[in-house]
Amino acid sequence: MERWTDRLDHLEFLLDRLREENREYAVLVEGRKDEYSLRCLGLTGEIIRFNRGKGIVATSEGLVGRERVILLFDWDRKGTELTRAFVEALKNDGIDYDTRIRSELAILVKKDIKDVESLARMLRRLRETTPSADGLV
Repeated sequence: MERWTDRLDHLEFLLDRLREENREYAVLVEGRKDEYSLRCLGLTGEIIRFNRGKGIVATSEGLVGRERVILLFDWDRKGTELTRAFVEALKNDGIDYDTRIRSELAILVKKDIKDVESLARMLRRLRETTPSADGLV
């Protein structure tokens, strides 16, 4: 029981950090469902969808002039490959990037979900099934 409470707390902490950083920096995701999930989780800043007909290089070049971009691709093989490719492209374009939140989320939720679009659903499920501190659900 304590493990689930710790897991929920850690997920809430990571999502709070993501919401805070998204106020200043754009989050780059794979597609529309990922963006929708993040909006449901309370992100209000800029979210850029990669799957809009542009390639990695063109997308990266379109980000030139930004101080930093948060990469938040799925934690499956495709998402890992996209993360690596974007890291290289962003480095080449002189853009700072953040992959820490993606890595921490992957470690925390990888056994249950494999993609960003499932985050809101997982958080809702954890909130519903995790006993509160006073013993009530």
